Amino acid sequence: MVSTNKKSEPPARANGHSHELPLRNHAERALTDYFANLNGHHPARLYDMVLREVEEPLFRAVLDYAEGNQSRAAGILGINRGTLRKKLRLFGLSA
Repeated sequence: MVSTNKKSEPPARANGHSHELPLRNHAERALTDYFANLNGHHPARLYDMVLREVEEPLFRAVLDYAEGNQSRAAGILGINRGTLRKKLRLFGLSA
């Protein structure tokens, strides 16, 4: 059975950032907020929209984490370097 009790927010760290939640929880919170702010509109093609919204920042963050090393970034993402380069061109991130 799934609990419907809301958990309290984690306490803030000294640097002002709250304790980081797993990525899944961030995604669920973002989607819950999205649905709460539809103002009567009905979502369509949500799967495609979510992929478009998430894919570019994913590639930016991983490339930054890999310090621009495309081979490392591809390994982190679990894709080959050719696919990475294609996506980087698509998003205008290629050097």
